[in-house]
Amino acid sequence: MSQSLEALTRHMTGMESIHSVVHTMKTLSVLNAAPYEQAVRTIEDYHQTVMDGLHAFFVATGAPDRSPQPLGQRHIVVFGSDHGLCGTYNEGIATHIVEALAEVAPEVSQIDCVGAQMADALRDRGLGPSQVFLPAASVDGLARLANLLTQHIEVIQNASKSRGIAVELVYVSRAVDGTQRPVLVPLLPLSEALVADFRARPWLSRARPAFAMPPDALFRALIRAHVFASLVRAAAEAMLAENAARLAVMQQAERSVEDRLDALKSEANTLRQDEITTELLDVIVGFEALGASDRRKRRKDAKASDAND
Repeated sequence: MSQSLEALTRHMTGMESIHSVVHTMKTLSVLNAAPYEQAVRTIEDYHQTVMDGLHAFFVATGAPDRSPQPLGQRHIVVFGSDHGLCGTYNEGIATHIVEALAEVAPEVSQIDCVGAQMADALRDRGLGPSQVFLPAASVDGLARLANLLTQHIEVIQNASKSRGIAVELVYVSRAVDGTQRPVLVPLLPLSEALVADFRARPWLSRARPAFAMPPDALFRALIRAHVFASLVRAAAEAMLAENAARLAVMQQAERSVEDRLDALKSEANTLRQDEITTELLDVIVGFEALGASDRRKRRKDAKASDAND
């Protein structure tokens, strides 16, 4: 059943309001992503400085062989979203974790996550997080979140005593081709490939690095800086991906709203034209009726005149 022109007008007004909201959300997604993009570049520079410090440490200490600790718990930190309107962002990350843990017994893994909606997506797949952290509300909150997570990891490390822990980060990262996908990045302990690279890479300066701190204290400080920088980068990348996902959803929603608006406008124009056509036909029919009545009256008057003659 076709709607009245008044109902269509109200519907179009509502759709135009929705279109305005969607356009605003799309613009905010673009604007919000820019500071996190800058934060990623900044923390990468800082992280490179930390890596140079680790390289210098291994050069200065003669690259001592450290006997690896037996690893106990596998600890995973997941960076997700705490807000809606970003499609299947959290569900995609949760599915990636399920696939990553397919060959790992659940009792040896502990999962902490950033974002309440990420926690819900994990629970839906039977992976209840041990602790949920609030995501950064702005770029200024990235350091706060990374510091909380660093302290949390240190508490778990201290609780493990003689057994080390394997820490991995899961977040959505950007690929070289511009696509985004969930990745699982090992954080602790330092990978054997990275340590081997530190040992094999030549020291370019003529002066060998030196330090005054106790080696163990210096090594712990460098590792803590490495963990902190990696967590900041993961949090910033996650926020970038969330805003990109929200932008994609808003763009799709905007196209749908515009298509619906075009359909409503077309329907309203058709209905308005039908009403105009109906009114014109009524005028024509009325005019024809008046003309027919006038002709009948003239014929009747003519007959009466002939009869009188």
